[in-house]
Amino acid sequence: MKKTAKILVTLLVIAAMAFTLTACGGGSDKQQEEKIVFGTNAEFPPFEFVASEGVIGEFDGIDMAIADLIAKDNGMTAEISNMEFDSLLIALENGQVDAVIAGMTVTAERLEAVDFSTPYYLATQVMIVKEDSAIAKATDMADKKIAVIQGYTGEICVQDMGYSYTSFKKGTDAVMELVNGKADVVVIDSATASKYVSDNEGLKIVEDSEAFASEEYAIAVKKGNTELLDKINASIQKLLDEGTVAELADKYSVAE
Repeated sequence: MKKTAKILVTLLVIAAMAFTLTACGGGSDKQQEEKIVFGTNAEFPPFEFVASEGVIGEFDGIDMAIADLIAKDNGMTAEISNMEFDSLLIALENGQVDAVIAGMTVTAERLEAVDFSTPYYLATQVMIVKEDSAIAKATDMADKKIAVIQGYTGEICVQDMGYSYTSFKKGTDAVMELVNGKADVVVIDSATASKYVSDNEGLKIVEDSEAFASEEYAIAVKKGNTELLDKINASIQKLLDEGTVAELADKYSVAE
């Protein structure tokens, strides 16, 4: 009887330990659920860039502030995974990130691979040139040295125009190519162009509404992830209705 009692006590202790470990594991899962990992390419001011003190760690900008607010609105914590722009949708498909926020334009091609949120920003492509440049419209780029950023909408636009170009992984590298006289024009998104022109003397922006149509920025999630998409959409709509996105655009404008 004593031996049987000892066995029972041992089994109870083992069961209690197993329950404790399971409870700890459950807490870990819950902690995981409370985190949302956003993929970005922090080379696209004023939407995402690295700063000494950002809204999410070292990451700052319009998109980073939006990501932080979306996470908080859903009782979660935002985490940023910074990578090359062309790697973002691959990382999303592989489950390395939960969503992508990177000044990403909604296109028919991308819609085949991912689901997009409600658009939160309307932009267009423009040309950055030196102040004494004769480029006044997109067709003037035909025989010029064009710089674009790899994977950005500007590269797609220039491709569609049939012009030769050089692509760079960072916007700053493309702009420096222009500043140093190694390129004649940089094709890039309007808000980012304003930031670069503000930061570099001797440059100006040239617009051509006939050549460059408006485009919508949205957050990408894995195809079929409706639960996360619904949460993001509800938060974005709230931010738009309250005027928060417009306030962030002003805050991170060229004066910043």
